[in-house]
Amino acid sequence: MKIHSLKLQGYRNHEDTVVEFAPHINLITGPNGSGKTNLIDAIHYLCMTRSFVASSDRYIAHHDQKYFMIHGQFQGEIRSSFKISCNYSRGEGKKFFVNDSPLDRFSDLIGMVPVVVLSPEDLKLTSDGPIERRTFLDSMISQISSAYLKNLIEYRKIRKQRNKLLQEFQGAVSTLRTHLEPWDIQLAKSGSDIIHKRAEVLERFKKYLALQYRTITGLELEPSLEYQTISKNLTSQEEIKDVYMRMLDENFEKEAEREQTLIGPHRDEVVFFLGDMELRNYGSQGQHRLFSMALKMAQLFYYSDELDDLPIMLLDDVFGNLDQRKTDIITETLNKHSGQTFITSASERPFEEESFRNKNENSWFTVNSGTVKQKF
Repeated sequence: MKIHSLKLQGYRNHEDTVVEFAPHINLITGPNGSGKTNLIDAIHYLCMTRSFVASSDRYIAHHDQKYFMIHGQFQGEIRSSFKISCNYSRGEGKKFFVNDSPLDRFSDLIGMVPVVVLSPEDLKLTSDGPIERRTFLDSMISQISSAYLKNLIEYRKIRKQRNKLLQEFQGAVSTLRTHLEPWDIQLAKSGSDIIHKRAEVLERFKKYLALQYRTITGLELEPSLEYQTISKNLTSQEEIKDVYMRMLDENFEKEAEREQTLIGPHRDEVVFFLGDMELRNYGSQGQHRLFSMALKMAQLFYYSDELDDLPIMLLDDVFGNLDQRKTDIITETLNKHSGQTFITSASERPFEEESFRNKNENSWFTVNSGTVKQKF
């Protein structure tokens, strides 16, 4: 999948920007705060219906404006040329369009243009709490499986209704159990599908992780991961569902007391290891940084093997803390990958002009105060 052109109006510090991109490597350099990240953030917004930088849409609109617009022209191996647009206005929210037709459900956009983001924020994946890793896992799987995303949305709705019942029910505890039963059946069905898919994907994904970590670091230290869910060694969805129902029954009194659902994939954890060392508790800052980079590079190549269309890769200011050797390894890996890549950097030092000069497949852009110019 590739994006040919991007048009922004009122998107952060881009008042009115139009850019045509190269099909392979697009390097974007400029001072901090110039608008480099905003360009690739807008691409992510069109692909994933949200920013990877701003916590809320209201922080995206340029200065005091209440409106922004993003328009992208895409093309893939399977899908011919198509347009994705987003209009946002404060008070009315955002609306997405594909070929000028409005989308009723934002979730229909997820996976249409697969995208991978590598940024300094990825340190949270290995150093922060379980929610960061669940979010990464859910986002990764949702782009390759619409059924998984549908299950995820359904599970959240069921859990919300079940929690509401636990919090508001006024009758006898025995009656509460009876009222919970239909919600438990739905929760176990949807939740077991999620758990089964997570386990299946992670089992394949860890091989990509090990390869990318060795490629980036040159070390033989073996990275691994462990998926911690409702029980170990569960193979079939039916087996997972049976265990799920039993655990809901066993934890009924605790859930009734705490007035919330305590069992399910919303409590899962993915634990990362380097050798026998649990990374989160014992890893150095350098090990966390390299592991998180390996995670995203593994995601790129996992998508490349799993999907009909290659994903778009976005790297936001990730080379500043790397030595030249690791920078060269990553850039060479991306050069060999056939997909479209976007790299932002405050420094031009790690990159060679010859890779961009007179090459139709690569482009180098400079950004200053929201103004984009093509260098090569």
